[in-house]
Amino acid sequence: MKSPQSGFTLVEIAIVLVIIGLLLGGILKGQELINSAKVKNLANDFRVIPTYIYAYQDKFRAIPGDDKVVATHVTGGTPGTGGTLGNGAIEGAWNSAETSDIESNVFWQHVRLANLAAGPTTIAAGFGPTNAVGGRLGVSSLLAGQAQVAGLTGTYQICSAGIQGKFAKQLDVAMDDGNVTAGSMRAVPDNSPLGTAAADITTDVQLSSPYTVCLAF
Repeated sequence: MKSPQSGFTLVEIAIVLVIIGLLLGGILKGQELINSAKVKNLANDFRVIPTYIYAYQDKFRAIPGDDKVVATHVTGGTPGTGGTLGNGAIEGAWNSAETSDIESNVFWQHVRLANLAAGPTTIAAGFGPTNAVGGRLGVSSLLAGQAQVAGLTGTYQICSAGIQGKFAKQLDVAMDDGNVTAGSMRAVPDNSPLGTAAADITTDVQLSSPYTVCLAF
């Protein structure tokens, strides 16, 4: 006699499919939450750095990085180089070599010694801060030749690198006009030279490519 064949019933298969669907849905939702947290952390960098400048200026009547008498304001402060101290500008590229004493680098030492921000105060490799995705984060004045993105207007720029295009678009929606080629927040491909025209982030390839996002204020 033939032995009866055993297998999964339609109900059992349906249950398995439902479980798989729930697992996939949970994974996708979890990734969405992770991405949302990254965007919030990236946005927080752009919001908090201006407060460093205003708080330091309110306390010492000077601009961090540009403070010509920083040693009298904070113990161990290094005067910036590469520009004119005390002129109200943070001179030097936002992503200058981390081992230099240029104003845009010592900015971070000044705000850290003033207990406005956390981080190392000895200028060396790895001294500068990074953003939520591990990219370089920096600040400088929008002087001639210092703007990362052409057309930005204002006094200072905050630039954050290594940001995927999809996150750059979300940041612009949250903080500006939703258009990364106009307004006070703009984006260019990573490692672009200073003065590069803002990039139009539209295709899937560009959405996953790394960009440097800058905010003028």
